[in-house]
Amino acid sequence: MTGQTNLQTITDMTVWHLQLPVNARRDHGIGSVEHVVDIVVLGLRSEDGTWGYGEASSWSVFTGSAEASYAALNRYIRPLVVGQSLADRARIMENASYAVAHCTEAKAALETALLDLQGRLSGLPVWALLGGRCRDTIPLSCSIADPDFDRDLDLMERIKADGLRIIKLKTGFKGHDFDLMRLERLRTDYPEFAIRVDYNQGLHASDALACVRDVAGFKPDFIEQPVKAHLYDLMADIRAQIDVPLLADESVFGPEDMGRAIRERIADGVSIKIMKSGGLTRAQTVARMAASAGMSAYGGDMFEAGLAHLAGTHMIAATPEITLGCEFYQASYFLVEDILEQPFEVRDGQVVVPEASGLGGTPDTGKLDHFAINKATE
Repeated sequence: MTGQTNLQTITDMTVWHLQLPVNARRDHGIGSVEHVVDIVVLGLRSEDGTWGYGEASSWSVFTGSAEASYAALNRYIRPLVVGQSLADRARIMENASYAVAHCTEAKAALETALLDLQGRLSGLPVWALLGGRCRDTIPLSCSIADPDFDRDLDLMERIKADGLRIIKLKTGFKGHDFDLMRLERLRTDYPEFAIRVDYNQGLHASDALACVRDVAGFKPDFIEQPVKAHLYDLMADIRAQIDVPLLADESVFGPEDMGRAIRERIADGVSIKIMKSGGLTRAQTVARMAASAGMSAYGGDMFEAGLAHLAGTHMIAATPEITLGCEFYQASYFLVEDILEQPFEVRDGQVVVPEASGLGGTPDTGKLDHFAINKATE
């Protein structure tokens, strides 16, 4: 039966460009987000009427724009998908990799939708299609990134009540003194929380080392991407001079970057994101390359809705090399309303790995149409 379902043809493809309202402003080292986030959702239908879905979550200053993802899927990738056999997933992804440069989020959405559809037809969860499950839950981290720190303190009370015990402090957007003040307050008022620090490239090369040394004094779990992505030599120098693990994010998109990061010893670990890697299997490859070099990894994300969170959850569930948890918090704590029919499941500070077939969750098509600013069916 499984072989027969995998031979089904993909008959239809729908692409939505959504704008989803958010409940606060988020400041990161390289930019800000407020009012709405833009995502693209892809739907693929097989000949028996089953649908599979994927999400492309972009950020213009990081991976690219939602408009680019929408065009990549609708114009360039569509001819490579409709009419093809679901059994040819690897060939479809290979062709898509060359059909349009970059657009890693669009390619992640494509692979997610193909896996979701294959899983639904075969009765298997996506994690089973990726090699099998190594964990049932994943520790969740929530980012603290509001320029109004009082609002973030309200968020701290909420996530504390929900059982979360990991936060990531976004730094480098409002001055070094602001960063130190928040670290001091968080260490004093919330000693039970593990704290991570992420600059998102927010420091200038001239004073980066001094700032990072001060922050390292608070003994965070790690300090992430303090300087611009291309400053590999400076990343390596900072890493050599602090006693806190240094993680790379924007410096490492896919396996190609990971190889260079290992050779040049720029970090102790890496943020794994399916959106920047270009898919779930490429993200797994990055994690395994990192582990082979003795580097740690955690599951990062973009400004995602619950559909992308599900994809990342399945990827991490099937990737034992990712040991530092995930930060799939937006659907629960940032979006005014998520797009899934049922809420993305977080329990006692842990993301719960779904056991149902496919992604284990489905977007509400009424919400997709409601929040869509563009929709293409052919």
